[in-house]
Amino acid sequence: MSLNIQPISFREACAFIKTHHRHHKPPTGWMFGVACNDGVKVVGVATVGRPVSRMIQSAEPYTLEVNRLCTDGTPHVASKLYAACWRAAKALGYRRLITYILASEPGTSLAAAGWRVVGQRGGGSWSVPSRPRVDTHPTEQKTLWEITPTAAADRTEGV
Repeated sequence: MSLNIQPISFREACAFIKTHHRHHKPPTGWMFGVACNDGVKVVGVATVGRPVSRMIQSAEPYTLEVNRLCTDGTPHVASKLYAACWRAAKALGYRRLITYILASEPGTSLAAAGWRVVGQRGGGSWSVPSRPRVDTHPTEQKTLWEITPTAAADRTEGV
């Protein structure tokens, strides 16, 4: 079976995420998205948008974030999608692509695609007395990963 990258509409990506994602709803917007098919059907999607962190958004205008990556469990799809997201972001002139995964997730697909760990981040609830919210997402700590032209070049050195 060969895996192929293909374009996907926002509506189609959201429908796939709604059906297959373990713990998040579809994003509310995006800059772009990519899908992966097995020659017959879509087996994974990734959505890329502005960083959720306002501090990163304002300080790093050439940074995007993979907000959702979702597969149906087909092997190697996640790493193929992460690599495709980076190629697309880089082609659009972005210099850094980030994503967050749960601390309990190993990040094997990210490492395979040439990404590196930046460190542990936050977690917890966004609910505060002045703006109460109901948590519908995991509140455990997250791991921040990134890929940059330098990191990508380091990965291919000596190959």
